Amino acid sequence: MLLAPSMLAAKAYIDGSDAIRIGLIGCGGRGTGAAVQALLSGQNVQLVAMADAFRDNLDNSYKQIVAEAENNELPAECIKVPEEHKFAGFEAYERVLPLCDVVILATPPGFRPIHFEAAVRAGKHVFMEKPVAVDAPGVRRVLAAAEEARRKKLNVVVGLQRHYETIYQKWMELLHEGVIGDIVTAHVYWNSGGVWVRERQPGQTEMEYQMRNWYYFNWLCGDHINEQHIHNLDVGNWAKQAYPVKAQGMGGRQVRTGKEYGEIFDHHFVEYEYADGSRMFSQCRHIVGTHYSVAESFQGTNGSAPAPGVILTRSGYKLMDHDSKRDPNPYQVEHNVLFDAIAKGEYLFADADNAAKSTLTALMGRMATYSGQVIEWDAALNSELSLMPRRYAWDAEPPVLPDANGFYPVAVPGQTKVL
Repeated sequence: MLLAPSMLAAKAYIDGSDAIRIGLIGCGGRGTGAAVQALLSGQNVQLVAMADAFRDNLDNSYKQIVAEAENNELPAECIKVPEEHKFAGFEAYERVLPLCDVVILATPPGFRPIHFEAAVRAGKHVFMEKPVAVDAPGVRRVLAAAEEARRKKLNVVVGLQRHYETIYQKWMELLHEGVIGDIVTAHVYWNSGGVWVRERQPGQTEMEYQMRNWYYFNWLCGDHINEQHIHNLDVGNWAKQAYPVKAQGMGGRQVRTGKEYGEIFDHHFVEYEYADGSRMFSQCRHIVGTHYSVAESFQGTNGSAPAPGVILTRSGYKLMDHDSKRDPNPYQVEHNVLFDAIAKGEYLFADADNAAKSTLTALMGRMATYSGQVIEWDAALNSELSLMPRRYAWDAEPPVLPDANGFYPVAVPGQTKVL
């Protein structure tokens, strides 16, 4: 009775069985993988409820989770999701929360602020995927919910898994000790051929089509600078132990111009400036047949860190060259440490604040490339421009609609307003 009500809610599983009950919200590939990793965390964990906008996603996910549990010889009782605990639709997440102690949030990023806010209000520990928003109002909601989670002592781990990866942890430890001096420039990259495309199917409403093909609509994804490149931008912020004060850059839609690619760019280049005058140069590209690079490097006053796990003196002597072949899988580690803390009744993880600010870093970059303007941190954070729909329903209009030929409006630098 001496515990606060939120503490009781967060550790409710202790009062019943000793199993930690998990609810999965968002049953795509990443949500399915996260649920399996939670079950493999080494703790007494049970998956008890699942939710997705689409029932077929949920059913496919459930089959995959069961198969993975069997392949890993997990006990059958680790999955207890009866039919009445499988929920589909926009409001399905609300029905999962009362049934679990920990919630996994893995829907398209546009829904993350809504779901995270609800989970924290309900007193649940959280694992959520990155990024955590697609616009400034969403970032502010996550920051406010993160503060409430701290007050309630709710563990929150975010899928910026490099923070749980040995090579990055050791690299950052030395960089923060100043072995290369002050970091003056950073270069971060996510240049690749891109990801999946889901074709429009007969009979789909516009809302359903965009939800299925969510990667290519900003209200759901935030563009690939946000959905993927956030990893590298976050590493840059981690190394600097700071967030940029302004950004300017350029980008466009040069190769991936078909209507199936919605409204997002296929390349972005952004120059970020930190308060000390140092710069982070950012590239991300989704164009088939181009040079692949997903990495980060840093240049300091006394040396350099030309690749993850590598540190050189100014004369080229290697101070670090980490071989990561035997390092544990960071996707698994982030679940191991989260569920270990929960099982012990400890409050150790509060990733949401950093995740929100690294998300805003990515959104600043998008604002800069879409508009062609210099975007300052405070202006970006305080923007009232919301990308989200007014109503969530299959017959509702999404925020962006195609023209008569099926093409969506695309940002034009010098014309598009982003604040």
